[in-house]
Amino acid sequence: MAAETKELAPSLAIEVKDLPQLFAAISKLGYQVIGPTIREAAIVYDRLSSVEDFPRGWADEQSAGKYRLTRRSDQALFGYNVGPHSWKKLLHPPVQSLWKCKKDGSGFEIVAENQPSQKYAFFGVRACELRAIAILGKVLTGGDYSDPGYKSRREDLFLVAVNCGQAGGTCFCASMGSGPGVTSGYDLALTEILDGENHYFVAEIGSPLGAEVIAEVPHREATQTDHEKVAQTVAETSAHMARSLDTNDLKELLYRNYEHPRWDNVAARCLTCANCTMVCPTCFCTTVEDVTDLTGQNAERWRKWDSCFTMDFSYIHGGSVRATPKSRYRQWMMHKLATWTDQFGEIGCVGCGRCITWCPVGIDITEEVRAIRESDPVAVKAR
Repeated sequence: MAAETKELAPSLAIEVKDLPQLFAAISKLGYQVIGPTIREAAIVYDRLSSVEDFPRGWADEQSAGKYRLTRRSDQALFGYNVGPHSWKKLLHPPVQSLWKCKKDGSGFEIVAENQPSQKYAFFGVRACELRAIAILGKVLTGGDYSDPGYKSRREDLFLVAVNCGQAGGTCFCASMGSGPGVTSGYDLALTEILDGENHYFVAEIGSPLGAEVIAEVPHREATQTDHEKVAQTVAETSAHMARSLDTNDLKELLYRNYEHPRWDNVAARCLTCANCTMVCPTCFCTTVEDVTDLTGQNAERWRKWDSCFTMDFSYIHGGSVRATPKSRYRQWMMHKLATWTDQFGEIGCVGCGRCITWCPVGIDITEEVRAIRESDPVAVKAR
């Protein structure tokens, strides 16, 4: 499990040709490597068999309601921004069996599921995603009632982070203090350097296990020039970020404007399709379903992802608490940016921009906040 310290040893440089040995060293420890690869015209996270599965030479163009793969002019392995998948799908699965039982005479018995646990190595985790993993961990394991499945999967995790080398069209992680440079929570952190004919990675060690793995890979000690290139990469990415979100007094701003007319404006566009919550790396809402087979002898209880955008999510006897698109969008955005702070002590958004990219009508959370702030008398007076 990744340590919280940033660096346990001097930074190292690894040639791109030696990356397969890093992959092999991780796999040898029993980890299933999960990382970016191309499926159905998108860069998604899936099981990898080798470095050749990485999206070498590919990038993505993202804007509100738009995602498209494009070819790069170089052979970068991590020259893209985050896609529709987040690591949440592996730590907090979309569908999970809670228990199974079968009839036993006049009663029933619980059927044990003896499935071997799988250790995962996440390869290519961005700074905003590291922050999302930390936030989700606080939600699911930080209180009195801990999710044992999440806790087990998180404890067996090996994290290879990657600094972003370019700003995405919809990301605003710099505003949220969650990127674009990784700072902690990893076993190894890589920065991809392409400098003319030179193609290599600068690696920082974040845990004893990371040091053990990197020792099996040919490397050299990073130079001052390497460190400068890493800092330049992160600084340029931050400077070219297309979007921003002013978090100053954000919770108070939204609380003051619970009946702002902007909610009607966004409701007229919102399809309540729940895309934003499905792609969000920190949304955690679920529902529970009980099913039986045709014989009536076996029953199962499943937990599945749900969304505050669905009518049934807030249904109680007599109807749904949030029956309108306005109330459901407002609930999502208020929770993400305001009430989340009351619950967990921090904002629930990491600025990855997925909700903007994958919204079919291009609703932009940063624009919604800006519109409310620019018409709020208190905020205007404070300028």
